[in-house]
Amino acid sequence: MPIGTKKAKRESSSQQVDLMFRAFCDRTRLRILSLLLEGELCVGDIVKILQVPQPRVSRHLTTLKRSGLVVTRKTGLWVHCSLARPESEFHRQLLDCAAACFKEVPEIKSDNARAARIKKAGGCCPKR
Repeated sequence: MPIGTKKAKRESSSQQVDLMFRAFCDRTRLRILSLLLEGELCVGDIVKILQVPQPRVSRHLTTLKRSGLVVTRKTGLWVHCSLARPESEFHRQLLDCAAACFKEVPEIKSDNARAARIKKAGGCCPKR
């Protein structure tokens, strides 16, 4: 192994942990994560569910993508978001902890109820 590789990997891992925790420091990002725990959504659906402006949702999704928690794919004009596959045990445990904590938060329960109604109606964008 080349000199410095372990240190660089450690610093990279530590930076990733820092980014993940920073991503959890905002209420809107937590709400987005809780929705994505239930499956993929397009940005338009997230906007409708959270009832916040689209630029705010996009800004928070950018932070979540940089942290490695969320991935996106584009289909025509639509951007679909989902949780990133955990690349470490820490990442997996963080998502498991979040899922357990989100269950009892009233605002998140309301978001999930709105999400169910929107999904049942077909959402705002074409699916795969």
